[in-house]
Amino acid sequence: MRVLIIKTSSLGDVVHTLPALTDAARAIPGIRFDWVVEEGFAEIPAWHPAVSQVIPVAIRRWRKHPLRTWRSGEWARFKQRLRETRYDLVIDAQGLLKSAWLTRYVQAPVAGLDRDSAREPLASRFYDRRYAVARDQHALERVRQLFAQALDYPLPAGSGDYGLNRAAMMDAVAQPYLVFLHGTTWASKHWPEADWRALAERMDELGWAVRLPWGNETEKARAERIAAGLTHAAVLPKLNLAGVAKVIAGASACVSVDTGLGHLAAALDVPNISLYGPTLPGKVGAYGRSQIHLCASGPNAGSGDRDKPCFDGLGAERVGLELEALLLAPPGTL
Repeated sequence: MRVLIIKTSSLGDVVHTLPALTDAARAIPGIRFDWVVEEGFAEIPAWHPAVSQVIPVAIRRWRKHPLRTWRSGEWARFKQRLRETRYDLVIDAQGLLKSAWLTRYVQAPVAGLDRDSAREPLASRFYDRRYAVARDQHALERVRQLFAQALDYPLPAGSGDYGLNRAAMMDAVAQPYLVFLHGTTWASKHWPEADWRALAERMDELGWAVRLPWGNETEKARAERIAAGLTHAAVLPKLNLAGVAKVIAGASACVSVDTGLGHLAAALDVPNISLYGPTLPGKVGAYGRSQIHLCASGPNAGSGDRDKPCFDGLGAERVGLELEALLLAPPGTL
């Protein structure tokens, strides 16, 4: 059986889709998946053993330059690639109009969420088969339930399995280290830099090496300030997503804001402390073993505000104590 998945973005949403593939591969021997995903995240689906082809799409870039996209032939080549393979089913795992629109170019039945379950109800009009999945649960479990219904197998009991091989992705580690995932897009999701610095100083005094990745010049400058003058802290060179994944895979633990790389740490089974200010972890928190969720307690906490700082009550002292406890816990006990 050959199935095409439409799940283009974001990083966390792509990661949350992986356990559904593991469920399906165990329930249906020989099933293979192709996956349409934004070009910036195209490395991730290829890490799952049930994925045969990754088909990059560039909706974000194409929207900015539609005429250039048409003239270059990129859009035509993308549509042609969708038509090259015969699929038994297409699953729109995103439930948005932009993802549903892409299903028009595939000659196969399309499955997706019904109008009461999809993030954008109009998307359900593009589907041949529509399924109800309750909204009041974690996003990862919703995708697992959609796949189980669309592919007609019993939903497995227990937690989802991302299906990634952490050991195969990591390099040999000469010295244990921590990773601080400090970058995020929302202004309000940024944990105060002074707290990052205080936490780095605390771990440096304990002899822990700290690695700081970055994705743009602003993040690089912040990483340099956090690490400045510390014996064991280091700012990493510019890395692609696969390079950052290698660093995360080899870490003893991570500390992250609410960001896609935090979800990647969970998928790689790396102990992680996630820091939540404007958002809450119930439906979109890092999912997996040894995932600690720490939430702010100020008046704006959990408000969903993209701009106002929301980290009252979640300082470096509290995070440091939780991190030290996490590092002392036997593997698999949390």
